[in-house]
Amino acid sequence: MAYSEKVIDHYENPRNVGSFGKDESGVATGMVGAPACGDVMKLQIKVGPDGRIADAKFKTYGCGSAIASSSLVTEWVKGKTLAEAETIRNTQIAEELALPPVKIHCSILAEDAIKAAVADYRKKHGTPESTENTEKPGLRAAD
Repeated sequence: MAYSEKVIDHYENPRNVGSFGKDESGVATGMVGAPACGDVMKLQIKVGPDGRIADAKFKTYGCGSAIASSSLVTEWVKGKTLAEAETIRNTQIAEELALPPVKIHCSILAEDAIKAAVADYRKKHGTPESTENTEKPGLRAAD
């Protein structure tokens, strides 16, 4: 199976590997796994005072596609609100990395990890989903 250059780059040079300290504020964790293939993904987000994701880290046990998917989403979520991060879909991850069909489950894990981390943050900080503003500045519905 041939991997895309982006998968190889994120696998050989993974971004944001590691974990936040236990005492750091604004940190939430999403832990997901796929028993069928043995991949386990831990994604942590750190939300700043402005409500945006200031940083993200991951630890993944799995294949190159799982590591690449984790690495990519840590880059993508930075600077986003929780609601914006939740709009990231596995199809976008799979397309960006040009994942073959047999590796699509890795992009699904990454999407699930984002959702789990956001849910963990909301649970810890009592942030309901309905308070998030998902509109993009400057975009309005047609009159």
